[in-house]
Amino acid sequence: MAEEKKVLIAEDSSVIQNLTRKILQLQNYGIDSAKNGKQVLQKLENEYFDVILMDINMPTMDGIECAREIRALPDEKKANIPIIAITGNARNYTLDDFKNVGINEYIPKPLNFDNLVNVVKKYTSD
Repeated sequence: MAEEKKVLIAEDSSVIQNLTRKILQLQNYGIDSAKNGKQVLQKLENEYFDVILMDINMPTMDGIECAREIRALPDEKKANIPIIAITGNARNYTLDDFKNVGINEYIPKPLNFDNLVNVVKKYTSD
């Protein structure tokens, strides 16, 4: 059997974090979570993830700044982890804004969980 893929959910809303966790666990993903960008970077110091679901509007460090910092990491494997932005404020950003900081794709809120699963599968299938 294939090794479990690990997803990091960076989301300050406990409700969205818990729903996303449950849905992805049903798809046999290993899940970890963070409430802000600083926690994401701390987790990346000791762990590797196959994909990061990144809320854009988080306290302490937002998703845009966190994506920038991930792309600047010295560990090339970690610096290239696919980042999928999750945001309810996509109108404040263009796809170019996301691409410029290294975000691979974005999913608008409210989340369509079928779409979420499909996008995560797209970035985690070998």
